[in-house]
Amino acid sequence: MEKILFYVMEGEKMCFNHVMLNAESLLDAGKEVKIILEGKSVKLPKILEDEKNPLYKKLLDSGLIVGVCKACSKVLGVYEDNERLGLTFLDDMKGHAGMEKYVSQGYQVLVF
Repeated sequence: MEKILFYVMEGEKMCFNHVMLNAESLLDAGKEVKIILEGKSVKLPKILEDEKNPLYKKLLDSGLIVGVCKACSKVLGVYEDNERLGLTFLDDMKGHAGMEKYVSQGYQVLVF
């Protein structure tokens, strides 16, 4: 089975919408898909929750969204928001969300 990790750095909602659409499409095609929010993208969960984005909710509930960077959430002032939303904080790479675990498991990493 092909494995794909979307490692999202950009904080642009339009960019993330395309990540979500592609993740859903790849999942529907039988691929194993994961999404990690790093960098400026850690600001997006509150925005997507506030607008009740159905695709975000679907991917979050299905476990495709692994979590958000702990350090970036703190630096960008959204730690409390992401904590309140119940997101998993990732900090396995000096406080940031690392890729190594997924690379060693055979995931193809796509950075946005």
